[in-house]
Amino acid sequence: MTNNSYQKPSPQTQEEALKLAKATQRPAQTKEQTKLIAQGIQKGIDLYKKQQKEKTRELNKRVKKATKQKEESGDTDDSDVEEIIVNRQHWLPWALLTLTWLGMGIYFFP
Repeated sequence: MTNNSYQKPSPQTQEEALKLAKATQRPAQTKEQTKLIAQGIQKGIDLYKKQQKEKTRELNKRVKKATKQKEESGDTDDSDVEEIIVNRQHWLPWALLTLTWLGMGIYFFP
């Protein structure tokens, strides 16, 4: 028994490939040539989808591994660590706003 990893492409992929092939069709091009171009585009789309699936699978593995390591090392530290969030605003925008209003007041009401 042979291990055939090729899957039949979805009808949406076939339609999309045929649309792209017809959109880029040359005036003297035959239907067979267009069909071959559509098959090439279809293989490209399938390859792209396969690569994206592999990337997401690898990313999910990394995220899962990172969260597992964080849980293992973070169980004892969570109770000791207290987060303090301080929101500080810079004085420069407020100073510029005040100067602008003062300047407008002096200009319009001398």
